[in-house]
Amino acid sequence: MMTSMSSSKASPQLFAKSVTPESALSRLFAYCNPDQVREFSPERRSLRIGGHSTTIRLERAYWTVLEEMAREEDLPLPALITRIADHCLTTNDKNLASCLRVVCLKYINISAG
Repeated sequence: MMTSMSSSKASPQLFAKSVTPESALSRLFAYCNPDQVREFSPERRSLRIGGHSTTIRLERAYWTVLEEMAREEDLPLPALITRIADHCLTTNDKNLASCLRVVCLKYINISAG
């Protein structure tokens, strides 16, 4: 069951209500401390991408992964996002936030590898 959350101060107990106690998802939410719960909160950042100012809204967890990627690539965050945006355009994906989320997931999968 998917629910919409309007408050950025959600508790792990709120998430855990929609999953069974024995599920991995339930354990994930049960082990979230308050700082980790904040990773679910969306955050807007204004960046200059390709010479244009833009605002991107992503959950804090994605910003953390993008910052790690930027450090690993030795690039400022806007430069990394510009590279990703350029790739998204070549694959005909015009939704930058969606592309950034997928890139973050792929990065985590490769890093865990």
